[in-house]
Amino acid sequence: MKQRNLSFTVNGEAREIAVAPNRSLLDALRSEAGLTGTKKGCDVGECGSCTILMDGRPVNACLVLAMEAEGSEITTVEGLQASDGTPHTLQECFMQCGAAQCGFCTPGILVAAKALLDENPAPTVDEIRFAIAGNICRCTGYTKIIDAISLAARSAPRDEREKAAP
Repeated sequence: MKQRNLSFTVNGEAREIAVAPNRSLLDALRSEAGLTGTKKGCDVGECGSCTILMDGRPVNACLVLAMEAEGSEITTVEGLQASDGTPHTLQECFMQCGAAQCGFCTPGILVAAKALLDENPAPTVDEIRFAIAGNICRCTGYTKIIDAISLAARSAPRDEREKAAP
């Protein structure tokens, strides 16, 4: 199948990659763009390990054709940390709370949590549970994950929380 050029922004960087029209965004990010932090779990939209932000909204990259991302702003787990390599507050809180065990689900959960905190900087536990409901973790039982996201919400600088509030 003939490849087409896909132009989009990934983690703040303009990118152009050649992809087959039937290629999923997940496979294009992992293989053509070299961003392997986004995990391929079920490949049918059930597990959430491939969650990315597409134009600020969490999506399962396995369910999106790569060509649908033309002109879009994509954020993967690699895009959470600062350009100097400093971990995002969520990543720090996951480490502090021991929220990752095997780590396979962690990238998708981190990205889903970022989307939540971008929209709602002071979520309740129920709102956190709802936001990560599409992400399956088989190791932690979610308690430490929810604790980490709650800690990240409390740890965000006050002015950042106020900027994000409607």
